[in-house]
Formats: sequence, structure tokens, C-alpha cells
Amino acid sequence: MSQKNETKVLLLSLVVTLGLVGAGLLLFKEQIFPQNQSGNNLPTTGNQSIGDRISFGDKTLTPGEVTPAKKDGVQAFADQNYAQAIASLEKSLQLNRNDPQARIYLNNARIGSAKSYSIVASVPLGTNPNNSLEILRGIAQAQDTINTSGGIKGVPLKVGIANDDDNPEISKQIATNLVKNSDVLGVVGPNESDTTLAAGKIYTDGKLVAISPTSTSVKITNFSPYIFRTVPSDFMAARSLANYMVKNLQKTQAAVFFNSQSNYSQSLKTEFVSSVSLEGGQVSSEFDLSQANFSAAKSLEQATREGAEVLMFATNTETLDRTLQVVQVNQKQLNVLGGDVVYNIRTLEVAGEQASGMVLAVPWHIEEARNSEFPQKSRQLWGGDVSWRTAMAYDATVALIAALEKNPTRSGVQQALSSSDFSTTGASGAIRFLPSGDRRSPVQLVTIVRKKTDSRSRTGYDFEPLP
Repeated sequence: MSQKNETKVLLLSLVVTLGLVGAGLLLFKEQIFPQNQSGNNLPTTGNQSIGDRISFGDKTLTPGEVTPAKKDGVQAFADQNYAQAIASLEKSLQLNRNDPQARIYLNNARIGSAKSYSIVASVPLGTNPNNSLEILRGIAQAQDTINTSGGIKGVPLKVGIANDDDNPEISKQIATNLVKNSDVLGVVGPNESDTTLAAGKIYTDGKLVAISPTSTSVKITNFSPYIFRTVPSDFMAARSLANYMVKNLQKTQAAVFFNSQSNYSQSLKTEFVSSVSLEGGQVSSEFDLSQANFSAAKSLEQATREGAEVLMFATNTETLDRTLQVVQVNQKQLNVLGGDVVYNIRTLEVAGEQASGMVLAVPWHIEEARNSEFPQKSRQLWGGDVSWRTAMAYDATVALIAALEKNPTRSGVQQALSSSDFSTTGASGAIRFLPSGDRRSPVQLVTIVRKKTDSRSRTGYDFEPLP
């Protein structure tokens, strides 16, 4: 492709991206899957004190505009006026039913100063609000369910929220704070693998269990007896994608796009290269999306020249936009595969038709959970469908609840989760952990399809399970 044509493609991509994202902000203001947010009232640096990053109800951590009712509820909570906090937060939820923070704070306000068991969610609200809200919806639903059914042997569950910005250094400071707070009996999170590995050392030293719903790096396997996860590792995702490429697509040559600065991205890339080789195929090209001089058109040109039949995206959140540039430039010429990060509303909004047919490996899909009560209850609570992140966060919270029922102490939670006979039921079926801390569960392959009507995402495209 000539330099002139490349420039035209990139300019067109930028215009389309800006237009669609602007439309998406309006379309998804009240939409569940996944919700877009505009604005950010939180600093994304380490300048904010750690105490200001953690809240059980006295601070608003979510970015964007805050409804007056929610603002009043948070202030009333800070003043320990729990009756007023309940009234205001209930009003806020009537205006915006899919706000998980307001629901968590409401549940906490209903507890007030009564005895409770506390856990904390560590999520990147300041830098990745979409994924954070998806995760918080799962935690809020699990809290709502246990508290409305009598609590944990009569004791309600209180949930705190910590904004770690997916920053390893900030996550370590938050972990240090939580370890020192003896009331905190478990953590859901962190989100990204790098953050989980960094904070995990602190949680391990403090003997505080953390269950990540979204960290998939193989480095987390056997990392610590205090670090668990409800999401399958990259090993499982890579095997499924490689098998699909060789057996179903009947292709043997792939080009992989990844971010060398991301543990998750490196992990998925490495596992995919190995899995393709075991299937009899080969990765002919590798492209680092984090390079300053990365060019979507030039990399695609090179991949094609070197014999690639399939593009595999092991991208992380920070490099998703560059991934979508490649998808647009590809114009559906080569088959496209991807990891769970690509399962994002931006993929549907920005890439649209050019992304149709793409196959992704994810931990769970709502259409494959017809026999579970979780999808129906989540629709009732949030007014729409939820994503795999919500399901995995729900499962992480349910696992902590089950462990607290056995022994509501830090050591008791760790012993319960580590037990060979531990089992409870979550959104995606049975929750059991291997001695490595990994969960016993498969992955789900989904594809992007065009929907003329009833598009859950309201973009005209949806992620659907492969037939």
C-alpha cells in the first residue's frame, strides 16, 4: 500500500472512530453492555492519596457526571446519616439503574454500623471505567443476592471499592492499605495481570486473599497460595484459538500482534505461538503494537508478504485502538482471531463490518448460560445483558462468600478456597480451584455478527457464540 493510500486510510479511520464513539456515548448512556463513560473527575497519576482511592460509600470514585441524588447519598453516608443515604441512593438508582457503585453503596448504607463482613474490589475506575463498571456489576449483584437472602449466616456483606488505575505501583499501595485494615477479609481484583502480579506480593505477605476475575497471564499460575482467579488462563484461550485456526479455518500461517510492555499480552502471544506449533501451524510474523513507529498498513503488508493467512490479536487495553486500525485496514481479507480484551464495545463501534466474522476466546457468554439463574437476575437488576467480566466478578464474589460461610477470617477464607473439596455455583457453573489458584473451567469462542434487529449492543453488531 502506498504512503498516500495509507494516510487516507488512517485519516478515514480517525474520522469514523470519532464519529462512532460520539454516537456510542449517546447510545450507551443507559446501556449495560459495556457502558461508555465520558469525562473523568479522578486524576490518573499517583498524586491522589491512597485513602481517597478507597470508599465504602463516603466518596464518589466513578468518573463522569454524578447525579445530585447520588451526590447527596454519598454525603449522607459520609455523615453517617444512613437513612438519608438510603433514600438518596434509591432515588439515584431510579434515575440510573445500571450504576453498580450506587447499588453497592446502597447495600452498605442499609448495613450502617451493624456487624458485617467486608471485602474490597480493586478496579481501574480512573483509567478504564468501562471494564471497571462491568466488574462492579458482578460484585454488586452477588452482594445484593446474599444480603437480601439473610446474609452470610445472618451477617451481611459490605463491599468497598478501590481505584487502582491499573497501575502496579498504586495497586501495591492499595494492597498495603487493605492488608493493614483487619476488617477486610478478601479482595476481588485487580484487573490486569501486571497489576495482579504487583499487588499479589503484598497480599501474600499480608495473608489476604485476592481473586482476580480478569487477569489471565500464565505467570499467575502457582504465583501464590493467596492469589486465585475465576477467569481461565491464557494457556486455555491460546489452545482454543490455535485449534480453531488449524481445524476449523484450515489455516496454518498466522501473524500475531501484541504489546511487549504488557504481561497479559506477552503471555497470550507466547501461548498462542506454542499452541499453533503443536497444531502443526506456524506464526510467521510478530508485530509489537507498543512501538512508536507502528504502522497498521505496513505491518499488514509485511504479514501478507510473509505468508500470513490469519491475524491474531493478543492486544491489551492500551493497544486496542491500534488493533482496530489493523482490522479496518485488513478489510476482511485475512481471518481474524483475538483474546478477551478485544471483546469490547469499541470493537463493535469502531470496526463494525470490518470486524464481522472475527473470532475471540472469552471465559463466558450470556447466550451459553441459558440454564443459569444469573442472566435472568442480572437483566432484572441492570436492565440489560452483561458481559463476561460481570460474570467472572460475580463468581469471584460468590467464591469469597462461600469461603466466609465456612470460616469468616482471613486464614479461614484462604483454607476454604484451597481445599480440594471446595465448590460453589456461580454465573458460569461450578467454581472450583486447582492447587495452582487457577479455576477449573473452559473458554468460549465467540464471533462478531451483524444484527439487523435486536442488537444488544445497539451498534448493529453483537458478539455471539460460535455455532
